[in-house]
Amino acid sequence: MSKPPSRKLRDAAAVWAPAATMLLASLISYIDRNTLALLAPTILAECRLSAEQYGWILSAFSVANMAGNPLWGRWLDRAGARRGMGVAVSLWTAANAAHAFLFSFWSFAAARALLGFGEGATFPGGLRTVVQTLPEGLRSRGAALAYSGGSLGAVLTPVIVTPIYAAFGWRAAFLFTGLIGGAWLLLWGRVSRRAELRALHAAEARQAERLEWRDRRLWAFVASYALGCLPLAFVLYQAPLYFGRAWGKSQTEIGAVLWIPPLGWECGYFFWGWMADRLARGRADVVPVFRWLTLAAMAGTVPLAFGARAESFGGLLVSLFWAMFIAGGNVIVRLAYATRVVAPAHAGLMAGLGAGSWGGGGVDDARVRSADGSAGVGCRLLCGSRRAFGGLQRLAAAEPPLCSARRRTHERFEQFLQQRRARIGVPFVLAEALRPLDAAQPAAAARPLLHRL
Repeated sequence: MSKPPSRKLRDAAAVWAPAATMLLASLISYIDRNTLALLAPTILAECRLSAEQYGWILSAFSVANMAGNPLWGRWLDRAGARRGMGVAVSLWTAANAAHAFLFSFWSFAAARALLGFGEGATFPGGLRTVVQTLPEGLRSRGAALAYSGGSLGAVLTPVIVTPIYAAFGWRAAFLFTGLIGGAWLLLWGRVSRRAELRALHAAEARQAERLEWRDRRLWAFVASYALGCLPLAFVLYQAPLYFGRAWGKSQTEIGAVLWIPPLGWECGYFFWGWMADRLARGRADVVPVFRWLTLAAMAGTVPLAFGARAESFGGLLVSLFWAMFIAGGNVIVRLAYATRVVAPAHAGLMAGLGAGSWGGGGVDDARVRSADGSAGVGCRLLCGSRRAFGGLQRLAAAEPPLCSARRRTHERFEQFLQQRRARIGVPFVLAEALRPLDAAQPAAAARPLLHRL
């Protein structure tokens, strides 16, 4: 006798509830981290923060997040998702709500670092929960569901936060997102009562072979994840400032369109996940499938390098949507490779290594140079990848093609920057280059910047 439809629906809901709860966790995580980026034009003006200081604040988040991802992943593999996610979400919720009471550069940097470290558990916790609660045949779809909250959060942040900002101001927006985190903790307390989540599930990792750190496949996973996801960090953190300063968009106008690029990220998760499963089905050796998908994703990223040449704002949005679509696919392809080929038993750690590797992309080496002009450690680590994505830096520093005089000024300025890069050996762009040049006197506006170099 078959089960009635209502019973089937309840059974399906029970199976997928933990993965869906982790979707909500990643959704909240990205709303929390993107609120500052969305409101950056207003916050920088009110708190009198410079673009260079904003870059340092982003770097504090990115470095802490990059370090926290593998640490949380290792702990979640050993302690289980129930306790680990409760601690992590409590930590980052408190850090995010604290933004409502901040005024200075150092306070923003400290709160951002704490937020970044806490959110390092987001994706390791999602993959760990999927492994603990779903059978092997459903884990790929479960991972896609748990991870998709990140891209969905980037889509919904402007829709949710902009009305709150318009009605109550930017500080109320951080308090509201803190309340959302508190509500998730109540939900997790109920969902995590399941026997699968209450068990530690550390035996699987202990019985498996130890992770071999000299395995070339491991570092191929980390490197391809980091390089392929660089557009994610760039678009999420720099697009609001670029829209406001280069295209003259207001805070409300930015919020009205900022959901469009992350929508490509969301679509990329499911499209590329479906493609990977379909092409790998029935194959004894799936490595060639992942290799060709990686090459396709690399080729698809190239158009972003020409975003600075976009003649219209709509064309720029299409370019950013496509870049996020490709980068989202890179995430799913890399995770499928890691869980099928590299180290299936170390799901949390592999997710942490991957998420932490692209978290470094948020370290904006354009603004983290020390006082003596030397580059920081993060800049040196990302030097090679930044050269490969030089077009991303051009997109942040460029102006829209308003007039030929301004275009010629930018070309001369960029030539000078290239000579300067070659001389000191590291890539950088001055924070002042984000500042729109005076269209009436472009040469005079650029002269002080050249003199400072």
